Amino acid sequence: MPEGPELYLASLYVNKMCEGLVFSGAVEKSEVNKNPEVPFCCDAYCIKAQSRGKEVRLTLTPIKNDDHGKRKVTKHQSQQPMDVVFRFGMSGFFRFTSVDDLPKHAHLRFYTKESPPRVLSFEDTRRFGSWHPNGTWQKDRGPCVMFEYESFRENVLSNLSGKTFDKPICEALLNQKYFNGIGNYLRAEILFRLQIPPFVKARTVLEGLVLKDEDKNKVKKEITVLESTEKTRKKVVKVETPDILSLCHTVPLEVVQLGENGYAPAKGKYSVLQAWMQCYCVDGMNSLGDNNGRTVWFKGDPGPMVPKGAKSRKIMWKRQKDDHDYTDSKKAKKTRTDSTAKAKPVKKEENLKVKKENATSKTQNASKRQKTNTEKINAAPANENKPKTRGTRSSKVPPKTGTKTIKSQRVEEMIKTKRNSVACRKSATKAKPQQKRSGTRRGRSK
Repeated sequence: MPEGPELYLASLYVNKMCEGLVFSGAVEKSEVNKNPEVPFCCDAYCIKAQSRGKEVRLTLTPIKNDDHGKRKVTKHQSQQPMDVVFRFGMSGFFRFTSVDDLPKHAHLRFYTKESPPRVLSFEDTRRFGSWHPNGTWQKDRGPCVMFEYESFRENVLSNLSGKTFDKPICEALLNQKYFNGIGNYLRAEILFRLQIPPFVKARTVLEGLVLKDEDKNKVKKEITVLESTEKTRKKVVKVETPDILSLCHTVPLEVVQLGENGYAPAKGKYSVLQAWMQCYCVDGMNSLGDNNGRTVWFKGDPGPMVPKGAKSRKIMWKRQKDDHDYTDSKKAKKTRTDSTAKAKPVKKEENLKVKKENATSKTQNASKRQKTNTEKINAAPANENKPKTRGTRSSKVPPKTGTKTIKSQRVEEMIKTKRNSVACRKSATKAKPQQKRSGTRRGRSK
């Protein structure tokens, strides 16, 4: 998602947060990330950022002078500045927090010389971003569409014979060799404003443009005042109709003017950017996949170079509500919420009624049970005269069956057998002494 405007806003954010701060120590990298280590360590250094297209460069500069006028430098400390070039991938951005609030996916960290220290971190949840120590701007990338417009325009129009411009215009706009800073949502907005079908050959769209001398001195839309009549006292203004290259310059600058409210990934807010969009992920627009697998949003005819088997992709972006948008539509929503809030007490009353009915039914059932119990108690004395018999069951109660009854029967049988064996032993012990006594008496009588 981060494109040229987002990376420029990221550089402004770093310069704003790091202004006047002194950083210290080594640059730390997370163990999970596979990007290279940054071999920079210094007691005191400062950080400045600069962007170009889809790249951001952080310059780490050691501070030579301290409070005493001199600074001792050890062998392990960096003495020369270092440039670290970042490419954000799909979800990269910078964040400045305290050490306790360090994000989970902070893969590169720069610590301030404070107590307690704070951290400037590069956060990347999907890990598609990259950084390059001692890096430079990538050679294969062309001039920036926002801040190098003259050389950007000349680079495109002087290379129209290349193979890149044999492709559809929607695919050529993503080639960073010529359109450094343009991404998926910017190409949809640029083509939509000019009503250019996305699958038209890029050369046919661009070969009608001529590199004029006026374009070298004028970057934005040219607005000239021709004359002002005394009668009407109104200025007659001539506005130059923009072409596709001029929109590649002005449309990203519109996103930059939105500021941090346009795209704030650290806060998870992008409602202002969504309100600005006219085509990308907007209801009613068509979408197809290009030859590179990227989704193109457009309106109307897609053009003659549609890939074979291309199908519409209804991948909608979740719309966020803007807290600062006090329009009539939001007021209507408020009235709806008020009506629902009024209807809630009615539901509570209904629930109370249901609860009361349940309580009354429970009391009625309890009273019925009490009546049946009293009737049974009153009927009991009439049956006292009858002889009681053990082991007899009423015809209404079925005999118990199951494992418990079988176990009880076995236990009773075991107890009976033990009793019988004990009784037999006792009888045997009693009989033996009688025989001995009788034998002694016989011997004495002899």
